[in-house]
Amino acid sequence: MRKALITGITGQDGSYLAELLLSKGYEVHGIVRRASTFNTERIDHIYQDPHESHLRLKLHYGDLADGTGLRRILEHVQPDEIYNLGAQSHVRVSFDQPEYTADVVGTGTLRLLEAIRDYTQNTGRMTKLYQAGSSEMFGAANPPQNEGTEFYPRSPYAVGKVAGFWFCKNYREAYNLFVANGILFNHESPRRGETFVTRKITRAVGRIKLGLQDKLFLGNLDAKRDWGFAGDYVEAMWRMLQQDEADDYVVATGKAYSVRDFLEAAFGHAGIDYKKHVEFDPRYLRPTEVDYLLGDPSKAKEKLGWEPKVDFNELVRMMVDHDMDMAAREKTLIDAGHAISTRAGD
Repeated sequence: MRKALITGITGQDGSYLAELLLSKGYEVHGIVRRASTFNTERIDHIYQDPHESHLRLKLHYGDLADGTGLRRILEHVQPDEIYNLGAQSHVRVSFDQPEYTADVVGTGTLRLLEAIRDYTQNTGRMTKLYQAGSSEMFGAANPPQNEGTEFYPRSPYAVGKVAGFWFCKNYREAYNLFVANGILFNHESPRRGETFVTRKITRAVGRIKLGLQDKLFLGNLDAKRDWGFAGDYVEAMWRMLQQDEADDYVVATGKAYSVRDFLEAAFGHAGIDYKKHVEFDPRYLRPTEVDYLLGDPSKAKEKLGWEPKVDFNELVRMMVDHDMDMAAREKTLIDAGHAISTRAGD
């Protein structure tokens, strides 16, 4: 039975990846940060009683800011594959917390690489690493962007991801480690965090439709992104680590839509005119904007045999339908006299 270790297993991508690997017969280990409240809701449906000895999903407390802890987990788990998905991944927040973001996203990757290098040298066991890159690394580079496009990061988050990318390439070449960089363009799902613009929109659609909310405040509606389904993209991650040689791959749909397009599709699916409810708020503008990200996934299609299955409109409908159900449950509780927070995603 192959073992996989996932940092960021409680996030959107981590939960879909854990499902995929379990379906393929892996024993899956995840690293979670200690918190005073439970933060595992995305994987609760696949998590079982930890007292059972036959479990194939196991969680360990750890943090990319703690190199010693990473080493201990690595030595204990002895994974065949590692997927580094952990990060402070909100671009706008990275401007407010640049040092923390750079430490976790950039230096955190270096800590993990050092732990892998020591583990490999001390045990003679080879483990494969997938590093989660981001289309934000391209930033202001002209579209379409592919593996040969020069990076032009426009946020502390993006700069941290560029650093992680180059750390991985350096360790691959210097120490002959199997390290694959996946440069993933925007990928969404009903499990997307509610502070990200796509989920913020679909949550608002459900709440506006049922009279629980009236206004949605957004920033730049003209920014264009290449949006895909997270469940499709974790398949590409796995395929990268099944290759004979490690390489770098862009994962995208090859089609871009504006935030305004997403609004029209989401509100339109619910039969609502978004112009009556959406207002501009300059707080949501970035100090340096990224206007147009469009990926060229030709290499991933040719080398990995990967193709996205869910298109833009299907993705939007999937997210709106989920959040309509969520809003209906919320309304039921309110009607029954329960106090529910009405704060929209920041």
